[in-house]
Amino acid sequence: MPPRTRTLGAAAVAAVLALGTSLLASAPTAGAAEPEPVAVTDHCHNQCADILPPGENGNATLVEILGNKAFGTHPAHSDDQLDRYNGLVAGHTGLTDQKLTDFFNDASFGVAADQVESVTKPREDVTITRDKKSGVPHIKGTTRYGTEFGAGYAAGQDRLWLMDLFRHIGRGELTSFAGGALANQGLEQQFWPQAPYTEADLEAQVEWIRNTEGARGEQAMADAQAYIDGINAYRVKSKKGRYFPGEYVLTGKIDSITNIGEIQPFELTDLISIASVVGGQFGGGGGGEVQAALSLLAAQQKYGVEEGTRVWESFRQRNDPEAVLTVHDGTSFPYADKPDKARGTALPDPGSVTPEPLIHDRTGSAGTNRKDPVRAPAALEPLQGMYDDGVIPGGSLPGSGDGAQKRGMSNALLVSGKHTASGNPIAVMGPQTGYFAPQLMMLQELQGPGISARGVSFAGVGMYIQMGRGQDYAWSATSAAQDITDTYAVELCEPDGSAPTKDSTHYRHDGACTAMEKLERANSWKPTVADSTAKGSYRMRVWRTGYGIVTHRATVDGKPVAYTSLRTTYRHEADSIIGFQLLNDPAYVTDAASFQQAASHIDYAFNWFYADSRTTAYYNSGMNPVRAAGVDAALPVKAEKAYEWKGYDPAANTADYTPFAEHPHSIGQDYYISWNNRQAEDYSTAAFGFGAVHRGDLLDDRVSALVEEGGVTRASLTRAMEEAALTDLRGEQLLPELLKVLRSQPVTDPAVSAAVQQLDSWRAAGAQRKETAPGSRGYTHAGAVRLMDAWWPKLVEAEFRPGLGDGLYTALTAGLATDESPAASHGPSGAHSGSAFQYGWWGFADKDLRQVLGQPVEGPLARTYCGNGDLSACRSALLTTLKEAAAVPASEVYPGDDSCKAGEQWCTDAIIHRPLGGISQKSIHWQNRPTYQLVAEFPSHR
Repeated sequence: MPPRTRTLGAAAVAAVLALGTSLLASAPTAGAAEPEPVAVTDHCHNQCADILPPGENGNATLVEILGNKAFGTHPAHSDDQLDRYNGLVAGHTGLTDQKLTDFFNDASFGVAADQVESVTKPREDVTITRDKKSGVPHIKGTTRYGTEFGAGYAAGQDRLWLMDLFRHIGRGELTSFAGGALANQGLEQQFWPQAPYTEADLEAQVEWIRNTEGARGEQAMADAQAYIDGINAYRVKSKKGRYFPGEYVLTGKIDSITNIGEIQPFELTDLISIASVVGGQFGGGGGGEVQAALSLLAAQQKYGVEEGTRVWESFRQRNDPEAVLTVHDGTSFPYADKPDKARGTALPDPGSVTPEPLIHDRTGSAGTNRKDPVRAPAALEPLQGMYDDGVIPGGSLPGSGDGAQKRGMSNALLVSGKHTASGNPIAVMGPQTGYFAPQLMMLQELQGPGISARGVSFAGVGMYIQMGRGQDYAWSATSAAQDITDTYAVELCEPDGSAPTKDSTHYRHDGACTAMEKLERANSWKPTVADSTAKGSYRMRVWRTGYGIVTHRATVDGKPVAYTSLRTTYRHEADSIIGFQLLNDPAYVTDAASFQQAASHIDYAFNWFYADSRTTAYYNSGMNPVRAAGVDAALPVKAEKAYEWKGYDPAANTADYTPFAEHPHSIGQDYYISWNNRQAEDYSTAAFGFGAVHRGDLLDDRVSALVEEGGVTRASLTRAMEEAALTDLRGEQLLPELLKVLRSQPVTDPAVSAAVQQLDSWRAAGAQRKETAPGSRGYTHAGAVRLMDAWWPKLVEAEFRPGLGDGLYTALTAGLATDESPAASHGPSGAHSGSAFQYGWWGFADKDLRQVLGQPVEGPLARTYCGNGDLSACRSALLTTLKEAAAVPASEVYPGDDSCKAGEQWCTDAIIHRPLGGISQKSIHWQNRPTYQLVAEFPSHR
C-alpha cells in the first residue's frame, strides 16, 4: 500500500534524521492496477451510507507520530471522517436525502474506477482496494482463505497496535506490555477478573467451536486462522520494511536504530482474549446482585422487612409499566421476573460483605503514580511520557474507571415501508462504543465465497462484518443487558473438617469440600519513553469455583460464604462467531426470518435490527439461562443443586437456555427504536434505571410522530436521531414537571424567577445543548444548561435523601448514579465520551414529582419523597436548591480537566477521541450518537 501520510515540513524531517534514515521508511507503494469488477448485485442503489470517525487509518509510523505532536499533521485517512461526523450537528436541520453523503460515506459495494487510491495483493487470491475519499479497504477474494487472509492483512494495515493492546488487555497483561501507569494497572485489574483464563482455557474454547458447531464451526475456525495468517503476514512485512506502528519503538519493543526487537505473532487464542473484552463489555448483562442485596438490606433496615422490600422493589423497577419498549405491540416475553415466593435467596448478614482482594505482592511503583523517566533521544523528547496517564486513559472504556458499571450503548431507528415516502423500510442505526483514535472498530467490505458485506468489525475479530449491510439487507445491534450473569453464595469449608472462615479457599460442591482453583497473572514493568512509570510489579489472583469467579466474601446466617459471579458466556467468549458468519452469508440471510435465526446464534446480550426492501425485524440474542423455579435473578442465590441453572455443567459452563420463541422478537412492527431501553413487556431488566423516563423516550417520541405523519425519508429519520443526540433528557422530560411544582405558587424572588424563566425558555426551544453557530464553542442557551447541570444533583438529593435517609440513599446511589449528563464526567465511558443520559434518577424523579402533583402514575414509587408528599414543601426544596445552583459559578460547575479550562462549558461536553496510539485528534461538538452509524434504504431485493 502507498505511504498514508501528509507531507512533513523540513524541520520535522530534520528532527528525526538524528535517529537514522531508517525511521523514514514507509509502506511500499501498491500497484495502480484497476480493481476487478464486483461480482455481486448491490440492491441499495446508492441509498446506503455510513460513517466511523475519526478515520479508517489507525496505524502511524514513528515519523508520523512525531509529525502529529510537533506540527499537528495526520496520517492519510486518519481523520477524514471527523468533520463530516461533526458537521451533522449544524447540518441536520437542512438535511435532505441528496445531502446525506455530505455527512456520511457512500456505503455502496466496490470502488468506482476513478475513485481507486490503491490496490494491494497480499496473495494471488485476494485484492485490497482502497478508495480515495476514506481509505476503506474493499477486500475481494477468489477463495475463502484468500478473502479472510485479506481481512487480516487489512486489519494489520489499519489497527496493528490496537489489536496488540487488546489481546494483552484480555490476557491481563497490559502493564507488562505497555507500561505501569496507574490507568493501565486499573484497566487490567477490572477486565481480567471478569474473564480470567489459562492458556489451556483459551485453547479449549477454540476447540469447542471447532468440535461442537459442525461444519459451520470448522469453517469459522478456518476463517479465523486465515485472518490470523493475514495479520501475521503484515506484521512480518511491516517490521522488515520498517513501517510498523511507532508505538512499538516508544514502548521499548523495537529499537529505532537497529530494528532489533519483535512484534509477537498473533495466535487463534488471541481472538478469544479480544472477544472476551469486546463481548464482555458491550454484550454482557446482569451481575451486581451483591450491591443489589446491600441496597435491599438498607431498605429493610430503615422500613422493616416487608415495607423495606416494597420500597426497594419500587426503585428496582423490573417491569415498569411506563417504560419505553422496543416491541411496543403488547407482546409479552416473560423472563427473569420476580417470583411470587423466592427460594434460595442468600442475603448477606449486615456488615459482613468484603470484596475479594485481587492484588498481591506489590513492588516498586505498583499502586502509585511514581515516575522515573528514561533518557530519551533528543528527537523523541516530544513524545516523552505520552502514556504516563495510561495507554487507554482511566475510565475511557465502558466498564472501566472508578465505580464503573457495564454500560450498554448504541441506538437504532427503523420505520416500516408503510410509513415511508418510498414504500421501502428505512433504518438509521449503529453502536455507541466510545470515541478513540483509532476507533475500536474498523470499516471494511468483504466479498468472497460465502461472504458479501460491508460494515464494521471490532479490530482483532474482524473475520466477518459484525454490523453493516449485505447485498439486499442491513443489520445492526444495541447492547441489551438482559440478565445472563448470576451471583451464587458458595458455602466455605476446610478439608480437615475444622471451622471455615471467610478466607477459606475450599467450598462445598456436590457434597464434597472442594478446593477453589487459583488463577494468577504476574505483571512487571519498567519505564520507557512512552510511559515514565517507575519499575514495579504485582500479582493478580482470583479464585475460580464451579459456580464462577469469587467476587466477595460474607456470612449468610452466620456461615462464611464466597459470592461468585457466573456468566453464561464465560468459557464461550467467541461462540458467537457462528452468528456473525451466518449474517455475512447471502445464501443464509434471505429475509427477516432467516436474519432472526442467524442472530439467535449470537450468545451475547444484544438487540439486533434488520431492514430490507420489504420489511424490518428485531431479535434479542443472548444465552439466557433457564433458572430453577422460584429463584430471584436479581439477588444472590445459594450454590446448591436445587437452585442451579437447569442442566448446568460446571466443567463446560453450559446449561439449558431459553428457546428462540421466548426471546423478544418481531417482524414488521410500524417502527422500532432502541437506545438500550427495555425490550418488551415482562422481559425483566437486569439493573436499576429502566423506568418512566429513559433516553429511549427521546427517540420514541420523535419516531412515533414521524410515523403518524407518514412520508418518512432517510433524511427525516436521520434528523430525528440527531435532534435526540443534541437534547438534554432532563430538560425535555423532567423540566415540565419541575416547572409545574415551582409555579404552583407565584415565584416572588426575582433571582429565582429569572432562573425559572431561563429554564423555561430553554425547554420551549427544545432543551438542546447546541452551539449558536458552527465553531462558536458556545451554547445558544448556555445559562440554562449551566443551571440544569448545577441544579440536578442538588435537587435529586433534596428530593430523596431526607425521606430515604442517608444509609438507603447512599446504597441506592451506589447502584445507580443520579446523573449522567455530558458534563457529569462519569458517563458510560467517562468524560468527553458522547454517550449520556443512559442511567440516572430521572425516572424516579419523574414518578415522584407526578405523585406530588396528584397526577396519575402507573407503577408508582412505594412512597412520595419530595417534601414528604407535600406540594408546598416539595416546592420549597426545589426553590432552595435552584437558588443555590444559580449562585454556583461556571468554574465550579465545569471545573476543568487536562483538555479544558475551568468554566468552559462547550469544552467540558465536547467529544474527545481518546488516543490509543500516538495520534491525537481535535475536539468536536457533543453528540449523543452512535460512533459508527449506518443509514439504509433498499429499493430492491434478490
